Amino acid sequence: MELRHLRYFRAVAEELHFGRAAERLHIAQPPLSQQIRQLEAELGVTLFVRSTRRVELTPAGTAYLERVEAILDAVDVAGLQAQRVAEGRQGTLAIGCVGSATYSLLPRLVRALREDLPDLDVSVRGEMLAPAQLSALMSGEIDLALLRPPAGGTEIVVETVRRDRLFVAVPEGDLRWRDTTVHVDTLRDAEFIVHAGHGRSVMNGIVATICASAGFVPAIRHEVTETSTLVTLVAAGLGVAIVPEPTAALGVAGVRYLPLVPDVAPVDLAVARLAGDPSPMIGQVLAVLRRVARDE
Repeated sequence: MELRHLRYFRAVAEELHFGRAAERLHIAQPPLSQQIRQLEAELGVTLFVRSTRRVELTPAGTAYLERVEAILDAVDVAGLQAQRVAEGRQGTLAIGCVGSATYSLLPRLVRALREDLPDLDVSVRGEMLAPAQLSALMSGEIDLALLRPPAGGTEIVVETVRRDRLFVAVPEGDLRWRDTTVHVDTLRDAEFIVHAGHGRSVMNGIVATICASAGFVPAIRHEVTETSTLVTLVAAGLGVAIVPEPTAALGVAGVRYLPLVPDVAPVDLAVARLAGDPSPMIGQVLAVLRRVARDE
């Protein structure tokens, strides 16, 4: 028995006419009749009652049709699923994301993936510092990392997604920050809240470099691993923080975001993936990511 026998049987069962079934199957009627007789012989049952006027299913044929339809539908679904996987339109995707992009780019990206690739099962790990993302990428815990470069070596491919201006997050109502901008020199006597140091956060190094260029070392009051915690501590009046502009999307009350002057170089947001990853799914997702980042 082959799948074609089942497809021939279903066509005859649905048409209840050998001529119409043969036309539907694009074969001649005599070979179709022969294939059905072979199927009946193999099963040892009569599936159709034939007369010069009509063709009817026997009770055995009716029961058989129910199973055959389920089998053929499952085969068709399996074929479509295999095609979607091969095209990268179905599968499981895990994305890691640095704090500031967790509240800006990531929600739009997930919505776009749901619309463009509805058969993709997407999970996210937000508020991940770059080293943690790279470690997760290398171990296979995540498939893509949204982070601040520099990142990785020859085994990692990094592509810039966008460039973010740097702002200073200050406590709302603090009279020291009444202006509409913050000059780097005025931060000399401020207490800082920063992301974790000792190589665990790219932003920590950026803050140190900005302050060093102005001739001072930042007075660090708190080190945190999550951007949401950093901004919450600013709102509590415990210090200020230099952050990428999209951090404002977090929407924590009690915080103002003021441009940093003189202008310093913006920071890149990049997507990192394993080099040589043959997965077509990654290509599909990157296309959506580029479009979402471009439309921001």
